[in-house]
Amino acid sequence: MGLNKKKQNQAQNNALPDFFRPILWSFDFNEINPDEHKKTIILNAINYGDLKHWRWLAEYYGRETIREILSNVSATELRPRALNLARLIFSIKNFNYAPRGAK
Repeated sequence: MGLNKKKQNQAQNNALPDFFRPILWSFDFNEINPDEHKKTIILNAINYGDLKHWRWLAEYYGRETIREILSNVSATELRPRALNLARLIFSIKNFNYAPRGAK
């Protein structure tokens, strides 16, 4: 099955691939919608996922969407190693380094 067909099937089912279940353990996996909860999915996949998760993110959301989300969250929401790798893979020039409590 081609990638576009897989994406269409997942979007119709509003379901993530089952391999996301371990990295989204603190959420009700059956209630997670890839379009409504993309920030949560992206952050958890970047922090705790492996290459398979990162590839799925890039194929499903696209690099630009991932770059936009990562550029707008506090850098402290990402693990240091994940932050550095995401910077390289998704060509992110600047992260938001404002403290979480800053307004």
